[in-house]
Amino acid sequence: MLSLPGMRERTVAIGSAGKSFSLTGWKVGYATAAPALLDPIPKAHQFTTFTTPPNLQKAVAYGLAKERTYFERLVTELQAKRDRLAKSCAAIGFGVIPCEGTYFLTLDVTPLGLDGDDVALASRMTVEAGVTAVPVSAFYGADPPRNYLRLCFAKRDDVLDAAADRMDRWLASTRRAA
Repeated sequence: MLSLPGMRERTVAIGSAGKSFSLTGWKVGYATAAPALLDPIPKAHQFTTFTTPPNLQKAVAYGLAKERTYFERLVTELQAKRDRLAKSCAAIGFGVIPCEGTYFLTLDVTPLGLDGDDVALASRMTVEAGVTAVPVSAFYGADPPRNYLRLCFAKRDDVLDAAADRMDRWLASTRRAA
């Protein structure tokens, strides 16, 4: 929006270090705007947060100063990681929900034919396979879907491959036991 004609003076762009740099858990945000728009933001912000660790702020400033090519490479690398994990999960038998603009792959457990909802399966997978997924129902209020798990793919390729291998062995042993 900031690059469109006439919008620089009317737009506040808000970002997150966790999203911009694949640093899940880093709760450091930033805002970019013309000075007249930016001036009231810190005044409001002081009432919504207590403190932000200074070292995280310095790290975010360092990251924001990176060349555009860094971000382009990051997008390409994350898409490759997403596709790598999606292919492995589909081969194992999960239903894979197409995704863009996220670090998380959503898996449908229905095709696996396992007993239990997403909370139970996420717990079992953590304990029995050593792979932790987030049950998608955790993001809903009443009447959530109960057949989806969410995996983060912002990991090294060897970590993604090891997780896929552990899930595959776990599911194979679960099927043999049934």
